[in-house]
Amino acid sequence: MRRDRPASAHQGRFLAVVLLVVLGFAALVGRLGQVQLVGHEDFVGGASALDTRTIVLPALRGRILDSRGLPLADNRASTVVTIERRVLLADRARAEAVVRDVASVLGVDPQRLLGRTWLCGEDGAPPAPACWAGSPQVPVPLAEDVDPTRALSLVEQPGRFPGVAVAARPVRTYPRPLGTSAAQLVGYLGQVRTDEIERDDTLTPEDLVGRAGLEQQYDSVLRGTPGRTVVAVDARGLVTRVVSRTEPVPGRDLVTSIDARVQASAERALATEMAAARTRGWPADSGAVVVLDPRTGAVAALASAPAYDPNIWTGGISSSDYARLTDPKAGTPLLSRAVGVGLAPASTLKPASVAAAVRAGNPLRGRYGCPASYRIGDRVFRNHETSGRGQISFAEAIRVSCDTVFYAVAHDAWRDQGGTTASVDAPDPFAAVARGLGLGTPTGVDLPGEAPGSVPDRAWKQNRWEATKDESCRRGRTGYPDVADPAHAAYLRQVARENCEDGFRVRAGDAANLSIGQGDVTATPLQVAVMYAALANGGTVVTPRVGSALVDPVGGGEDAVPAGPRRRAPVPEDVGAYLRDALRTAVEDGSVRGRFDRMPAWPVAGKTGTGEVAGKRDTSWFASYAPANAPRWVVTAVVAQGGPGSTTAASVAGAVHETLRGLR
Repeated sequence: MRRDRPASAHQGRFLAVVLLVVLGFAALVGRLGQVQLVGHEDFVGGASALDTRTIVLPALRGRILDSRGLPLADNRASTVVTIERRVLLADRARAEAVVRDVASVLGVDPQRLLGRTWLCGEDGAPPAPACWAGSPQVPVPLAEDVDPTRALSLVEQPGRFPGVAVAARPVRTYPRPLGTSAAQLVGYLGQVRTDEIERDDTLTPEDLVGRAGLEQQYDSVLRGTPGRTVVAVDARGLVTRVVSRTEPVPGRDLVTSIDARVQASAERALATEMAAARTRGWPADSGAVVVLDPRTGAVAALASAPAYDPNIWTGGISSSDYARLTDPKAGTPLLSRAVGVGLAPASTLKPASVAAAVRAGNPLRGRYGCPASYRIGDRVFRNHETSGRGQISFAEAIRVSCDTVFYAVAHDAWRDQGGTTASVDAPDPFAAVARGLGLGTPTGVDLPGEAPGSVPDRAWKQNRWEATKDESCRRGRTGYPDVADPAHAAYLRQVARENCEDGFRVRAGDAANLSIGQGDVTATPLQVAVMYAALANGGTVVTPRVGSALVDPVGGGEDAVPAGPRRRAPVPEDVGAYLRDALRTAVEDGSVRGRFDRMPAWPVAGKTGTGEVAGKRDTSWFASYAPANAPRWVVTAVVAQGGPGSTTAASVAGAVHETLRGLR
């Protein structure tokens, strides 16, 4: 039997429920008040963030100019046809019909334009780069670099082409003043990478950044400061109004020390003399010329061959063109032979070896034997000439390029250091002077991709042995079946066995080879130019500089590019003076006399070099400066597989000196 509860109990329960409801409404009203009054600004900000987008506005890229203001890299106007996103979203079928009509007027493939109507990542979008990877809040660029006359006919018919507009946008171009290429020097622009965007919030997926040369080295200042436009958007992502706008600041112009007249002369001389060398039976497959001021390190020319037209990058490079630029069989045109490749400097190193021999205790004005050959152990090192010259001076050894004089003094110094038992830190005057004159380490030039070269002292040999020991031991066992010449293969296998066991040792033959710029020593043409600048200017090793000043294109303000460090070379003043006389005599009375005696008012001092390369033909070198009595310019020329230095490279340098003497 159910027992009824008293009325007072029911009433109490009802009041409790009412109380809970009242408290709940009170809490809700309180929270609403807090939202509307106390947290008003926070929620307005959040709502604004949800309804706005920020569009980055790229700045106009700064120009790259030569020393007289001629543009090496510039911007030109490109006619771009765009379409509004609202037209695409309103009626895609109608919009695609409009785009096909646009393609017909412009005379281009409609499929290429239709791909741009899709944002990358949208359902139905073609893969990049056919789709549009830019901001959905800006007009979509359908076609770039189109015929301006045809493009303008589109905007004259707004009913036929709704949402279509025509704009002018800057495009990077390389004017090639006086016919120069300067491609490896100036560099090029390439598409920005994802990791770069993550590190720099001013970059967008459609940006281009410097990828080589000066374009890369000075990218941050050439690129300028992008602007930002904050726009309000609706639910479809279409812009409804502009909230704020900050204008971009154009990049600064880079004024360089490059003289287009000298650059053009160097490039022409390389092309002419390399072609001439081929008619004499030399492959002459690559080369370089460096021209710099020995007083300041300012670079007037950096020529590299094979060259190419830098405008190949404008608008994007094809895969076939890129393959050609990176093909070793084509000479790898993309590579700077002036800065990025080290070669055995050959006899251009002999002036440094004279200074090293004196440092090792040999009298500067002594007499030294120049036999036809010099024996070290069971190996005979031969002079480049078959006959000996008796007792000669260091100056004569430079003039006639007598190898055996340097073999002997280097061998003696090696023995004095302790020979093969010397410690890894034993002082080596030949390596020390070469390093002190700028070899074996990057020069610090304001260009990317500089090769450090090598000076094979004991520390270098130790490091290399540790890195290559396993491969040497393997080759010592298996030999070189891939080498066609049996004698050469046997020689390589013997070398591999020796290197496997004690490749860290500096042998007497290593010391002899270093003294004449052969063996494992390598240097870039720029490093050799820096070395000769120190010889020419009285003993100061300068840091080469290409950039001269950064100029504000709007206000005209100018800031000098800071000069690099300078230091004293390990060449005493009396030795330096002796070498300058020897280098002048080497040109006036040496093997290149006929090439330079027609310039009596422009006396040239210098040294030839003919580098031996295993499996290839000789490398042709000529390092020089002029006027010999008051050095103004250093000119270094090299042609790989170009033959004797007295022919190909000396002729290249001679043509450049003729240009230099006529400058005003």
